[in-house]
Amino acid sequence: MKTTILLVGHGSRHTAGNTEINTFAKHWASKNPQWHIDTCFIEFADIMLDQGLDNAAKHAPKVIIVPLILNAAGHVKMEIPHHIDKARKRHPSVEFIYARHLGASNQILSILKRNLRKVLVQMDVPDPKTTGVILLGRGSSDRIANGEVAKMARWLFEESDHECIDIAFTGITHPRLESVVQRHVTLGMTQIAILPYYLFTGTLIERIKRQVVRLQAQYPRLALAHGHYFGFEDEIYALLNNRVLEALGDANSGDSNMMECDGCQYRSLAEEHGQGHHHHEPTNTEGSQEAAA
Repeated sequence: MKTTILLVGHGSRHTAGNTEINTFAKHWASKNPQWHIDTCFIEFADIMLDQGLDNAAKHAPKVIIVPLILNAAGHVKMEIPHHIDKARKRHPSVEFIYARHLGASNQILSILKRNLRKVLVQMDVPDPKTTGVILLGRGSSDRIANGEVAKMARWLFEESDHECIDIAFTGITHPRLESVVQRHVTLGMTQIAILPYYLFTGTLIERIKRQVVRLQAQYPRLALAHGHYFGFEDEIYALLNNRVLEALGDANSGDSNMMECDGCQYRSLAEEHGQGHHHHEPTNTEGSQEAAA
């Protein structure tokens, strides 16, 4: 019997967003014929969580629930688990396993870097020193969820030549896009690349487009361009595969078992030169060298 997976999307009042998620799920299923994949939504859709869980329970004695959500806030931490608990009572013979959300990762960083390159090409590849970058997320009352966006902004800064990389949010929290653009102008940026930190289209993506038009009129000498949301990128499919394998207990799956230093560029260089990678307190000599650096 195929493993049954319930992919949980957020849902949008903009029906094109829900259509994209359903299409995405079909593409994911075609890549993984060994799995039976159903789809449901948290809000603004025909098939909501309870119905989705009931539908999935009909197919197999084990259901993997996978949130198609970038950052863990109230929906991931409270709402979905609450509905899963209710489903367990309705279907006591079915095992419901809750997988991790997508989260901040090297895969997400790869998408951001690629989207940034595309935006820079739109602007005729300007000097990164005078080109600001803004990661624009949905915004949450959960500080950890907002911190995930900040984390990816820092990672992007570490791997680019841009001196001004910021975050902004479309709602719930601050800073908002307009104030961050104003800050970049004050700092002397003559171009700004806006990177939506979103998975699919929706009402907020449409709002971002309108905001960019207004900002361009407000700052006629400033070159503004925005990138695409993440959508159907290979890295998203790969992350979802990892989340399912993690939930199934595959010890070799994905990035959950990778220590922070496993992807470190310094470790890679050290291994190339036959040096080990050790975590230890610095000796007095090492400390003196660090102080002098």
